[in-house]
Amino acid sequence: MSNRWSSITQAIDKGDTSLGIEFGSTRIKAVLIDHRFQTIASGSYEWENRLQDGYWTYSLEDIITGLQQAYAEMKHQVEHIYGIPLRTIGSIGFSAMMHGYMAMNDKHELLVPFRTWRNTTTGRAARQLTELFQFNIPERWSIAHLYQAILNQEEHVAQIRFVTTLAGYIHWLLTGNKALGVGDASGMFPIDKSIGDYQESMIKPFDELVAGQGYAWKLRNLLPQVYTAGEKAGVLSAAGAKMIDPSNQLQAGIPLCPPEGDAGTGMVATNSVKKRTGNVSVGTSVFAMIVLENQLTKVYPEIDIVTTPNGYPVGMVHANNCSSDINAWLGLFREFSDLIGQKVETNQLYSLMLNQALEADPDGGGLLSYGYFSGEHITGLEQGRPLFVRTPESKFNLANFMRIQLFTSFGALKIGMDLMTKEENVVIERIYGHGGLFKTPVVGQKIMAAAMNVPVSVLSTAGEGGAWGMAILASYMVNKAHGERLEDFLDHKVFKEIHGQEIPPDPVDVKGFETFMDRYKKGLVIERAAVDSLF
Repeated sequence: MSNRWSSITQAIDKGDTSLGIEFGSTRIKAVLIDHRFQTIASGSYEWENRLQDGYWTYSLEDIITGLQQAYAEMKHQVEHIYGIPLRTIGSIGFSAMMHGYMAMNDKHELLVPFRTWRNTTTGRAARQLTELFQFNIPERWSIAHLYQAILNQEEHVAQIRFVTTLAGYIHWLLTGNKALGVGDASGMFPIDKSIGDYQESMIKPFDELVAGQGYAWKLRNLLPQVYTAGEKAGVLSAAGAKMIDPSNQLQAGIPLCPPEGDAGTGMVATNSVKKRTGNVSVGTSVFAMIVLENQLTKVYPEIDIVTTPNGYPVGMVHANNCSSDINAWLGLFREFSDLIGQKVETNQLYSLMLNQALEADPDGGGLLSYGYFSGEHITGLEQGRPLFVRTPESKFNLANFMRIQLFTSFGALKIGMDLMTKEENVVIERIYGHGGLFKTPVVGQKIMAAAMNVPVSVLSTAGEGGAWGMAILASYMVNKAHGERLEDFLDHKVFKEIHGQEIPPDPVDVKGFETFMDRYKKGLVIERAAVDSLF
């Protein structure tokens, strides 16, 4: 019997463990870690949102079923591998997609189906609140959903007694405590960083705005209590324990840390909660989160202001489009390889094609592409039309073609990031990358370093994901030293022996990307014409 196996067995038996469960957009994942922050077991449940009565939603049945299935699979792994039942856990934390709208009445019944962050039905409310607060309120924020329901004169609004996010709802189900971590709360309503709570100077104007409606509630009474990372936010109730584990083996009384949003757990999982650091998540969409030293001087529609789980302000730039067009083009190349009888494994195909970008001209040879499968708010387009454009003088070869596909995947993001770095002089010392693009070594980092003009690191834990980050937050609550800050806990304990590869920006690549961006901005009229003309 190895010492490692024996150590884990003792940790499970004594409850020297932490559990993180994250409700992502397509998967619910449970991760159990030991006191060394290494994964002991995991479980998952696949789910999909659906369009119901004009709103993207997930059913309550799916929420509970997914919670139970992900936990059951993790629990089965523990019992199968280590041969002991899972009866207690040292600490638990829940995270989920940020924003959205879950409104309940005085009987704690959901008044309307859960409205997710994906809904873009709140444009009028978001614009009016941004003007009222002089603070950017994106369409997906909970306060925008609430105010839009008021503008729509929806009957349920008068009955509301509690509004929260998905993570906050699950935490309440299992503890009875209406709590939310400050990072997730910052996607509901603006946060005052000096007190780690909602901006009182904005709550009063909102109450005055809706005063004529005759509602019995005030906004402050609807919102969950805000907690900072490391604080205890409740304990698992007997009903909650049975809800997670219908077999009744899981014991009640386990402490729960503040529920968080998926952006916050991504920051934790990439060790990017310190000021002057940030992380970029690359997938179907792409977003960058930069921890700020100071508040921005102006309101920028392109930049959301949220917080880290420990309450530092974060500038977030989110672009709707990233890898979809790359995937589509590589699907075309796969068809060609199949046609000539040369089947290629997916990882090999991506590696071969993406690495061609390293052989290209620095600016991509004068080529231009827009991978807009959907609209892009940063560039003012309500819909998308994927385009590839070249002139007769462009250097049209495979290397330049692939470089342009990678360049354009960061094009809209770059516009938002430049507002922070060039207009607001935000200093970024390092960016941590995570997501599918970084599975191919070097190339994704080099292109991003060129785009951001900042060193880009990819940690060996980048694939662990938000559920692992949530488990780390749960562990921090019970294992931190007195007065130990989250960033120090991560640096000195969690990531002490975790290494990654850092790639600095190449000045030639940086100049090439800037040349491309000039072309990208000028060519937006072509994308606009395509949106207006092609149906």
